Amino acid sequence: MSFETLEVEARESVLYVTLNRAQKRNSINAAMVGEFHRALDQAEANPQNRVVVLRGKNGYFCTGMDFNEVSGPEGETDAQGFMDLLKRFTTTPRVVVAVVDGQVMAGGVGVAAACDLVIASKTSRFSLSEALWGLLPAIIIPFIIRRVGAQTAYRMTLTTVPVTGEEAHARGLVDELADDPERQLNLLLRRLTKVTSKTVGRIKVYFRKMWIINEAMEAAAVNENLSMMEDETVKENIRNFTEHGKFPWDSP
Repeated sequence: MSFETLEVEARESVLYVTLNRAQKRNSINAAMVGEFHRALDQAEANPQNRVVVLRGKNGYFCTGMDFNEVSGPEGETDAQGFMDLLKRFTTTPRVVVAVVDGQVMAGGVGVAAACDLVIASKTSRFSLSEALWGLLPAIIIPFIIRRVGAQTAYRMTLTTVPVTGEEAHARGLVDELADDPERQLNLLLRRLTKVTSKTVGRIKVYFRKMWIINEAMEAAAVNENLSMMEDETVKENIRNFTEHGKFPWDSP
């Protein structure tokens, strides 16, 4: 099975998935969403697999959706597809662990928040930058609220101020803060690989019944995203950036 936007490596009971769009700061496009699903298919097809590990590289975990694609004619598919991917992280009968060492922005924060566990370095930074473009982090907010509560999600959205690794850990966005995230991952895998996939699946099904995310909320998030992408000011902001490198706050 070949991948272009991801590097996928199976080792014993763990599937390692590394985002591989360094030239685009590991932003997410439609191809990556599809390849994430294929990677999860691979993990679920292997009865020996217990854990899926997501990682970035070159100082970036993930910086959200690729503006060149999210504003295009397939925008509707991308919105629903991204929601489906985040939901799948929370429902797959595999433990999904994010190892973060570097910058996490916008939809990338949602990817981390949707994972079962997040290990991060102290130098990592998490930011919801969407409001600077006239957008809302609509798709990912349910998953962030699930982790950190409404007020922290609201403050990150409203201020767009980056959150340090230490603060992310204190708020619950990060589960383990480590000087060496890979070492911490290996320590954690000693336990995680002993829990059967059947048990993981039952845990996820049960906890989904307990949380706030339901089909109505998922639909509202997708619809809000689609509505924002039809806003002419938002379209102009994105077009000026992708075509001219101009930020919304730059002078005319």
